[in-house]
Amino acid sequence: MKYENIVRGTFLKRPNRFIAEVDIEGHKETVHVKNTGRCSELLVSGCEVFVTAPGTPGRKTRYDLVAVRKSTGVLFNIDSQAPNKVVKEWLSTRLFDKVIPEYTYGDSRIDFYMEKGSEKFLMEVKGCTQELHGIGYFPDAPTERGVKHIRELIKAKAQGYRTVLAFVIQMDGVTEVRPNMEIHPEFGEAFDDAKNAGVEILFLRCHVEPDGLWIVSEGE
Repeated sequence: MKYENIVRGTFLKRPNRFIAEVDIEGHKETVHVKNTGRCSELLVSGCEVFVTAPGTPGRKTRYDLVAVRKSTGVLFNIDSQAPNKVVKEWLSTRLFDKVIPEYTYGDSRIDFYMEKGSEKFLMEVKGCTQELHGIGYFPDAPTERGVKHIRELIKAKAQGYRTVLAFVIQMDGVTEVRPNMEIHPEFGEAFDDAKNAGVEILFLRCHVEPDGLWIVSEGE
């Protein structure tokens, strides 16, 4: 997936989880942060960021913050809407007979329902934007919704679906994602329960540019 109208800036501060202040060509701009996670190790004063101007009428902010360069030099996409978009593009190349986004199952909306022949799939997608020593971690803030979705996948597996928990790794150079037990131990417990129940854990490795995010390989 690609963004239009990408502009480079310098991160100043994040007054709350929805907005940030960014220096763009010498002017301080209030921008929308497309990620409600903490991103505390990424959004550090003085770091290089990239914003896009979608041009949507009636917006309170002109720009969306979509990417940040970590102190290590690695570029991270932090757009929480990007994982589902790149997975939808990727699924279109996988020869499924049917792909339905935002599929209602039980009391939840699962990100994708797919069919291939007689097989029925349910896939929940999580975007990973946290890295430590070359390993990705999820979540970077507690996510009761994430736990609920994993529990739904476990139920679906017992009912005969092929179920997948997919992590879109929104940075280069990372090949796996582990539960962040320090942030949300309940998510880690649900993750382990899912693996033991036969839910497939899929790592979708990506290449990041200031103006785009692409899945380049997959692994378990």
